[in-house]
Amino acid sequence: MPVYLQPATEQKKPLKPCCACPETKKVRDACIIEKGEENCSDLIEAHKDCMRALGFKI
Repeated sequence: MPVYLQPATEQKKPLKPCCACPETKKVRDACIIEKGEENCSDLIEAHKDCMRALGFKI
């Protein structure tokens, strides 16, 4: 089975904030909808930590 490589000139598109950390984003959003933002600070912080780990300035 042949292996296809991308040309070196083709660069990977940068990750958009909306697409980063889908795991933490999903549980954070569900918590906010169900319990209100003031009751989900731990999940909000976990999502922020994930975003920071990917290089986003939050």
